Amino acid sequence: MRAPLSVIIPTLNAEQALPACLGALYAGVSAGILRELIVVDGGSEDQTLAIADEVGAKIIRTTPSRGGQLRQGGELATGEWLLFVHADTVLSESWVEAVEAKLGQSDKAGWFTLAFDTPGPAGRVVAGWANLRSRVFGLPYGDQALLISRRLYGQVGGYDDIPLMEDVALARRLGRKRLMYLDAVATTSAEKYRKQGWLRRGRRNLLTLLRYFLGAKPETLAASYRKGG
Repeated sequence: MRAPLSVIIPTLNAEQALPACLGALYAGVSAGILRELIVVDGGSEDQTLAIADEVGAKIIRTTPSRGGQLRQGGELATGEWLLFVHADTVLSESWVEAVEAKLGQSDKAGWFTLAFDTPGPAGRVVAGWANLRSRVFGLPYGDQALLISRRLYGQVGGYDDIPLMEDVALARRLGRKRLMYLDAVATTSAEKYRKQGWLRRGRRNLLTLLRYFLGAKPETLAASYRKGG
């Protein structure tokens, strides 16, 4: 029986974060569940592709758009299950057991508990809100990773080729009843929060989400986000 899991990672100049992300995924090879690793790169100018090539990943080169990168990776994947992970996210050692426990439930997608790679109350508060949002409203973000069967992924149309909010769009199509918590942690980088300030970036994220729900186009939101609006 072939290994069931394809892991898809979108990248863009991720040489600093990618090694830790890949290192955590190696447990899937040892457990015999990881079929392939797909890195979809949006035009990196650093050593990202060299790092991906060194571990034997399948590499797709495309234009920068995380939604588009995730979509292309999902289309190329051959596994019965797809695990989408951001390049600056590191899964805890228990991720393999959490995934294996989920493989019999192909009618639901799974997300991981969010944590940040920095100590202090600010990170715990922001992560706590994200995990509460995921449980109550069924809105996990991409930095919590997403495990989904190929069948269900196809049923809901997969990731949209959009530059922002691709994770929210997919979560909304799945709906809260088809999303479940996986018993493992996804630790993501807090670099952007540290640079911009926890309160300021948290406010921006919430405002962006509200604007999306009110009908703003992802392209407009992405342009505003890049400008700091």
